[in-house]
Amino acid sequence: MPIAQFRLGQFRLGQFRLGQARLAAAAALALAAPAAPGAVLAQDTTVTHAYSNFGAVKYGPDFIHLDYVNPDAPKGGEFSIGTIGTFDSFNLYARDGVTAALTTIGSESLLVSTADDAYGSYCLLCTKMEYPEDQKWVIFTLRDDVTFSNGTPMTAEDVAYSFNLFQQQGIAEYRAIVEGLLEDVEVIDDHTIKFTFTDEAPVRERITFAGGTPVFSKAWFEETGTRLDEASDAPFMSTGPYVLDRAETNARVVYRYNPDYWGADHPFNIGQNNFETVRVEYFGDPTAAFEGFKAGAYTFRAENSSKNWATSYDFPGVDKGWVIKAELPDGKVGTAQSFVFNLGDETWADPRVREALGQMFNFEWSNQSLFYGLYERVDSFWPGSDLAATGTPSEGEIALLQPLVDDGLLPASILTDPVIAPPGNDADQNRPARGAYRAAGRLLDEAGWEVGSDGLRTKDGEVLEAVFLTYDPLFDRIINPIVENMAVLGVKAVLERVDVSQYIERRRSGDFDVVSHSISMGFEPGIGLEQWFHSKTADDSSRNLMRLKSEAVDRLIPAAVDADTLQDLSTAVHALDRVLLSVRFTIPQWFKNKYTVAYYDMYEHPEEIPPYALGEMAFWWYNAEKHEALKAVGALR
Repeated sequence: MPIAQFRLGQFRLGQFRLGQARLAAAAALALAAPAAPGAVLAQDTTVTHAYSNFGAVKYGPDFIHLDYVNPDAPKGGEFSIGTIGTFDSFNLYARDGVTAALTTIGSESLLVSTADDAYGSYCLLCTKMEYPEDQKWVIFTLRDDVTFSNGTPMTAEDVAYSFNLFQQQGIAEYRAIVEGLLEDVEVIDDHTIKFTFTDEAPVRERITFAGGTPVFSKAWFEETGTRLDEASDAPFMSTGPYVLDRAETNARVVYRYNPDYWGADHPFNIGQNNFETVRVEYFGDPTAAFEGFKAGAYTFRAENSSKNWATSYDFPGVDKGWVIKAELPDGKVGTAQSFVFNLGDETWADPRVREALGQMFNFEWSNQSLFYGLYERVDSFWPGSDLAATGTPSEGEIALLQPLVDDGLLPASILTDPVIAPPGNDADQNRPARGAYRAAGRLLDEAGWEVGSDGLRTKDGEVLEAVFLTYDPLFDRIINPIVENMAVLGVKAVLERVDVSQYIERRRSGDFDVVSHSISMGFEPGIGLEQWFHSKTADDSSRNLMRLKSEAVDRLIPAAVDADTLQDLSTAVHALDRVLLSVRFTIPQWFKNKYTVAYYDMYEHPEEIPPYALGEMAFWWYNAEKHEALKAVGALR
């Protein structure tokens, strides 16, 4: 699991670029003469171009280009997308302000990942790394041809500065989990840097922790006085392929390819970064955004509305073949999109209350009537993957869970019962079955919430009220049926829709009862689990929004972090998943294992999409002839 330094407020609109690294921290140290990749030196150190915790990396040191790109993809043209809301900052890493879309499109780190290798991390800004068997330290040799977008060379001083910047000014949830992991960062010379780790640093995380932090210009930060923990009116000076071209507040942001980009001919970049400009158009609401796409105001749309996907793509552009509507495979771990309760509120601290209200969402009816059968139910925090807990616990899981049962942190039933699954309902009507209401009513009765003469449940003179906070009017049709079902149960459920800025601030401050949250896991969970689920991040986190504090969860996380085989990792994650589901801090929503996209027929992509990224801004390309044809028939201006 990457250690993430992102925060709430960034609209992530397909901003995967190949070479996006596992976020962590940074610095580097140079070696002498190059050794053969994977060679073991006399000091029992390994020198290599790439690193993986599990098995061999896919690409060797002399690869020409990534397997899934078109190395002859033409360069040029514009890629444009739309989003809703506003922006007033270009700093993704601060809690101040609302960040513009795609602000990291120009960022790079020492190590990068690929869209077809689940576990590999490869040198991008470095040429090699050296580390001993115990990974007590790692030395990176930096490339000597890397420059920032202003043409100044990148050195190990910039790497060390960037790394320390995140340690000192990064968001609280990040600093809370990385504190005490690093013993020293040593700049050896301009192109060599060494990271030495504490014994407490998880071994699996060390190299990617050191090599995954974005690298910024030290001189630029010092000259401008910019801080990582404050809003910024410009993107940070970085080494990546795109720079800010222009920004019109709350209207659009345009990035352009840097013609002097140092890495244009790097094997990782062959067939990538194909667009001359990338434009983001801002709209006031989802309806306006969709109408803008129909009118050609922007030309690529990742469709997140099942209703739109099923019913609204009958406009002339589609009928005439100007717009392509496509479903493309997505092999990543599914996102566990869910409503989450604010456990910091006394009302929602009682698991019986959370379980009762969770019974009131009828996914089957919603999927049939509202989602047109597009989705699958979230039944895990790793949905659609082998990391999802299933059935009763294995022997390995029991070994991890038994001490927690013995200490009274978990019920004994977790050792024998099947994993908790979301309730099943009749798809023909929204209202859950009578049995679900009876069961939910008993839970609320046990929790002390009694039905009064007005039909509402009260406790100590307070009405049981659940406010669903949202900013998106498209969620009204999803939340309102849940509100209706809760009303029958005696719960005063309310939908409260606010503007984006208010929504972000209230999520940050914990001013909500229930809010939608996208809980996104990867194939290699690690210390980043603490950002999502550990008690230490509960009071100030953009990921642990539910403010989860569970000693059982805290004690299980290290089993996943410290796992040194895929089998041990899988077992630990299964046990953790099982416990997280038992806490019932979510009302699970839905996920899908495919991309639903629409785009004007001037973009092309490789015949086979790699398993771990759509890559629309990375390895798709522009067809100038098709664009001219669309303009000729009036589809685009």
